[in-house]
Amino acid sequence: GMVRRSSTETFERIEHLRGSVTLHQGDLLDQRSLVDALRASGPQEIYNLAAMSFVGTSWVQPTLTAEFTGVGVTRVLEAMREVCPEARFYQASSSEMFGKVRETPQTEETPFHPRSPYGVAKAYGHFITVNYRESYDLHASSGILFNHEGERRGREFVTRKISWHAAAIRHGLTDRIELGNLDAQRDWGYAKDYVEAMWLMLQQDTADDYVVATGETHTVREFLELAFDEAGLGDPSPYVSINPEFVRPAEVDLLIGDASKAQRVLDWRPRTSFEELVRLMVRTDLELLAP
Repeated sequence: GMVRRSSTETFERIEHLRGSVTLHQGDLLDQRSLVDALRASGPQEIYNLAAMSFVGTSWVQPTLTAEFTGVGVTRVLEAMREVCPEARFYQASSSEMFGKVRETPQTEETPFHPRSPYGVAKAYGHFITVNYRESYDLHASSGILFNHEGERRGREFVTRKISWHAAAIRHGLTDRIELGNLDAQRDWGYAKDYVEAMWLMLQQDTADDYVVATGETHTVREFLELAFDEAGLGDPSPYVSINPEFVRPAEVDLLIGDASKAQRVLDWRPRTSFEELVRLMVRTDLELLAP
């Protein structure tokens, strides 16, 4: 794998794999480092999961988001074209590209209208992947993934923020959680299921683009209520404060994906229900924070 150098190592989420993987240093802002990483690793498959991945931060750092999440994809594709054009490439596209949606549910043919610098950058990354596939005959696919969560999700994301705080309140470590728009709706799936879809895309003879989603939508409020119920806390209202700082300047519309193409071509379907996902995340955090 390739990681960006930082002053402090943050590998706790893959600590159990450190003995079985080789990590190369590289940076999406530095073309030479990408070329060197590909030459050193000689990959058959390349999964570009690197990005400024938090939508909220993209409003604070829009230019850096464009460089990493947008132009960075071009740099990876150029490095691949130079070093290993026979490899297969996966680009992590995003449902945030749909933004102000033109139709519901969204398919691979739904026009993009992103509502954040992150969504705009992801749209660029998506289209440059299509362009390199068509221009240079690269096996380059994009997965238009709707929100995918799990026990390794960062605590700055609302789902993990909720599961962590539910566990922390249950264990007496805090008594408050600050949230934004409780009525925001998302199509949430389990990251493990979605990674399987990524892999399946690169096993196909022909590269293509696929929506990966559950086809169900739920509100932040639903996630909150299920999480607090799983933690044995009941009604979350006494613990919740609404902080306007967590409300996006421009909210996306109803995001719900139609993954029928992935079901038909890849024989892929989500295996984990919304309720199972919430329970898994809360149980993991209850165990993590247990005295």
